[in-house]
Amino acid sequence: MSVIEELKNRRAIRDYLEKDVEEEKLNILLDAATWAPNDRMREPWTFYVIKGEAKKRYEKLAMDYLQERFPTKPHLVESSLNVLKTTPVHMIITADIVPGDEAATRDNEYAVSCAIHSMWLAARELDLGFVWRTRGVGLVHDERIHTFIGSPENKKVIGNVFIGYPDPFKIANMKQPKRTSYQEKTVWL
Repeated sequence: MSVIEELKNRRAIRDYLEKDVEEEKLNILLDAATWAPNDRMREPWTFYVIKGEAKKRYEKLAMDYLQERFPTKPHLVESSLNVLKTTPVHMIITADIVPGDEAATRDNEYAVSCAIHSMWLAARELDLGFVWRTRGVGLVHDERIHTFIGSPENKKVIGNVFIGYPDPFKIANMKQPKRTSYQEKTVWL
């Protein structure tokens, strides 16, 4: 499949089989991420892989967060927690903050976004499902996730990616997404 076809066929996969992801495949994803473009070769990313016991601690953290955020929506809390429990691997990905240099810090965020997208495309080649979460159950905008990964100095959480083997039944029933034509989103100067 061509790169353009891969881009067009990329999907956010949220439903996984109960099957561990091999460390070899995770290493391939991490390696793919490090080839993303980045300003001045700062390589501003750090990857926090969450599996096993750490995953159980993360589920508890997410449960507390979701119950606080959605106290009147127990169904939403339950369905979100189910997604967490059935996702084999999570990765919290941070960008380096450059003290005193807002422009470089923003450039680092863009680079990490590219790294995440590189992982997403590599996941397709490895027959893995992948989704990049930033809100809700991803906890990206909540300080607790920063604390969970050890409160590293000068790091900003950019994403929480969920990785696993896709549930083929759910894949078969996914709707084809509609995209606005680039022609409606392009201004030629």
